[in-house]
Amino acid sequence: MGRRSDHSPQELRELLLEKGQELMAEVGYARFSGREVAKRAGYSVGTIYNVFGSLDDLLAAINTRTFGLWANWLERELADGGKDRIASLVRGYFDFAVAHPNLWSAIYEHRVSPEKGLSEEDLAGRAVLTGIVEEEVAAVLPPDTDLDTGRYARSLIASVHGHCSYAVTGSFALLDETDPVGSALERVRESLRQNGAKLGLQS
Repeated sequence: MGRRSDHSPQELRELLLEKGQELMAEVGYARFSGREVAKRAGYSVGTIYNVFGSLDDLLAAINTRTFGLWANWLERELADGGKDRIASLVRGYFDFAVAHPNLWSAIYEHRVSPEKGLSEEDLAGRAVLTGIVEEEVAAVLPPDTDLDTGRYARSLIASVHGHCSYAVTGSFALLDETDPVGSALERVRESLRQNGAKLGLQS
């Protein structure tokens, strides 16, 4: 068993987050154990409460870390995906969820208390991903649009998320939908065109 002096407070926080995210990827939210995280880090379970305050706060921080991975994934998709950046965003959303199903699902399975909410650090970390989408959506909309592009982008994310959730859980297969990515992309393009967007090369 490790000693708290083995790591600085920041190093210990990062270690617990790393081990926590590894465990979440392996077993998913339902089987996640703070005790197992501490064990893998070489500390007692009480260390989680000393560092994060509660298991809920650790879970929130793990999910925020996942948002960071997801944002990096989208950035790579945009860099490598060619001229149709909207298609890259939608495909990147699906591809991340398929590649990391347990991490992706944990974001939505963990319920944060409305009374407590997320910390400023967590909010800022998660805003990076939505900021990427907002920037790409704003880039194709008319400069003089009356839309609140932030709210509109989040609405498009919700539409893609619904399609993605059905695909990851297998529900779309029951509906005989063979191309959920293509379906989500069509809905996004339709909405953007209705609001005057000029879309680039499509694939």
